[in-house]
Amino acid sequence: QLQLVESGGGLVHPGGSLRLSCAASRSSLANYAIDWFRQAPGKEREGVSCISSSGVLAKYGDFVAGRFTISRDNAKNTVYLQMNSLKPEDTGVYYCAADRITTNRAECVIREYGMDYWGRGTLVNVSS
Repeated sequence: QLQLVESGGGLVHPGGSLRLSCAASRSSLANYAIDWFRQAPGKEREGVSCISSSGVLAKYGDFVAGRFTISRDNAKNTVYLQMNSLKPEDTGVYYCAADRITTNRAECVIREYGMDYWGRGTLVNVSS
């Protein structure tokens, strides 16, 4: 069974950058599209980005506006989320999840339905 662990969160000033990692263990994530979600204090969880299992397709929420880049290294069993130009409204707990429904290796969808495996999250705090 796939186990996901996020890391790389922390405190950063507005305009700064962080790179989050989503490392898999117990199984390979190479066959899964992977999504990133976030949950700000007092708000609903929202989708941030997804990447297809082959890595050829990436999608982003509208609020990302070119600031984030998702990537994966299947040999390292890890997916990354590079976040630049961070804003206070990017503060929240960031989760990665593996999609068991999307079997097309060139496709991904930003949605919670079908995400069977979740990490416990990593906290991102953007504050001056």
